[in-house]
Amino acid sequence: MVPSMVVFLLDYPDFAKYDLSSLQTIFYVGSPMPLDLLKRAIKAFGQIFCQGYGLGESGPLATFLNREDHVTQGDPQVLERLKSCGKPALAGEVRIIGDKGEEVKPGEVGEIILKSQRLMKGYWNQPEKTTASLRNGWLYTGDMATVDEDGYIYIVDRKADLIISGGENIYPREIEEVLYTHPAVLEAAVIGVPDDKWGETVKAYISLRQGTTATETEIIDFCKLNLASYKKPKTVEFLSEIPKNASGKIVKTVLRDKYWSGREKKV
Repeated sequence: MVPSMVVFLLDYPDFAKYDLSSLQTIFYVGSPMPLDLLKRAIKAFGQIFCQGYGLGESGPLATFLNREDHVTQGDPQVLERLKSCGKPALAGEVRIIGDKGEEVKPGEVGEIILKSQRLMKGYWNQPEKTTASLRNGWLYTGDMATVDEDGYIYIVDRKADLIISGGENIYPREIEEVLYTHPAVLEAAVIGVPDDKWGETVKAYISLRQGTTATETEIIDFCKLNLASYKKPKTVEFLSEIPKNASGKIVKTVLRDKYWSGREKKV
């Protein structure tokens, strides 16, 4: 299931009435699971979660984080793995590379590229996109990540989602992780919007939990307490529901289009 489905299950009014003892595994995929949400889910369901990362273009599973890694107490180094998407799966190869194609060092941000026998031949009737994505037998995913000394991979954000404001790189996922710790926030999506002075500024879209309230000022101040000041949202918009596709994944292109349609990105 995707993270949005976990949100709806945990917030279901009669959740506590059900006996979940026979449930053995919950596999989540599709988009990053906010850490605070994942901890809530483990507390509610138990240590039965597994995570996979992959793309349809390369086969269903490139990395895997097993149940044993879904711990919320103990060694801080082990707990850190809860933020990761696991280690490379057996069915293919995974590399994280810098701008010049070099392997990044542990902790450095680079792009995930994948190779497997299930790799696609190309995008239908999109030769330019195919050429940009497939190079020398590798799929360039557009997903930015780091790797630790033990080989665990940590997704930072989509390359296309990166916000550059006043020359500073801002990853929306970091801001979203903070927003999900606010008690009134049900779901959050952060994008960059055009700004004549800074190139882009940070905008947050939020849907609130039933029966809660929050203001734009309150949300911005909350972020300021937990992030560097330049990363905090400049504006916040509240929606009854954040746009999603048929599989339940948040669709940021819908949110961005009204700001960027008809203009080139300036950064």
